[in-house]
Amino acid sequence: MHALQISSLAQNQDIQTLVAEASKFLEAAKAGSTRSAYRSDIAHFKSFCTQHSLPFLPSTPQVVALYISRLASTLTVSTIRRRLAAITNLHAEAGYPESPATPGKHNVLREVLAGIRRIRGDVSHGAEPIMGDSVRRIAAACPDNLLGLRDKALVLCTFAMGCRRSNVCSFEVSDLTFSKEGVSVLVRRSKTDPFGSESRVIAIPFGEHEETCPVTALRQLLKAAQIESGPIFRSVKKGGIISETPLNPRSIAKILKKAAARAGLNPNNVSPHGLRSGMATQAAAIGGAEERDIQRVTGHKSRGMVRRYIRDADLFRNNASARLGL
Repeated sequence: MHALQISSLAQNQDIQTLVAEASKFLEAAKAGSTRSAYRSDIAHFKSFCTQHSLPFLPSTPQVVALYISRLASTLTVSTIRRRLAAITNLHAEAGYPESPATPGKHNVLREVLAGIRRIRGDVSHGAEPIMGDSVRRIAAACPDNLLGLRDKALVLCTFAMGCRRSNVCSFEVSDLTFSKEGVSVLVRRSKTDPFGSESRVIAIPFGEHEETCPVTALRQLLKAAQIESGPIFRSVKKGGIISETPLNPRSIAKILKKAAARAGLNPNNVSPHGLRSGMATQAAAIGGAEERDIQRVTGHKSRGMVRRYIRDADLFRNNASARLGL
């Protein structure tokens, strides 16, 4: 993030305190994952410019067009767009009034991007859904210790709630309300609601089987780890010592892959988002849940994505080719 530029004449203690506060708010304006992705994207763009002796900051639409042409053979269009957003953000923070990475303002960039989309396509290949059978195998393979209880509760709750890994890491004990029906979880913020203006509650009912019940697994974790307040899902140190701080969202993928490997599943085929998409697909394919019911749990703003899960579930369930008598 760029530093606030304050005149040296105003460098008194009160202003310095305000600068520190404003800098903190600037840092919080973007999610940590976004800042991390932007840093990586800018480093890659800078390396490209340095390697070919091209202007980096400020750059030009022509240079950016060459850059995304290089990316086209290995990255999806959506990732290329993120790279463009990172370059735009870089120039804005450096004080340049116009970005060289905005397709809507530069014809050469718009046309190159359109050509990439035409040749490469713009199909989104979402995470492979992790379905109920795999979730049950992962839960069954979790060891009977604090680490295993954490992993089991993490996998079952993430699947049952269809939530993002950033949400999982932010849940605290104060967000839980247990009842005779299950547990209600307050989701304060999300990717589509970063400021928490539309907080919502997800209800997790008791499961049909105790060994895979997310509510039971959650209770067992809280009791074994003696967690009475603060974050629910934390790192477990050697010797079974539970951390005081929440898990980093980036660690969820590693935890899930290790848990999948213990269950004899290919860790390369599992991802945190696979639990989210698996929940939606399973609910539609097996449970016959309607899109509004799925959307109420997953929190998708658009029904288009939910419909895609239902459509994917229907590919074999309601298939005209199955009626050909072959």
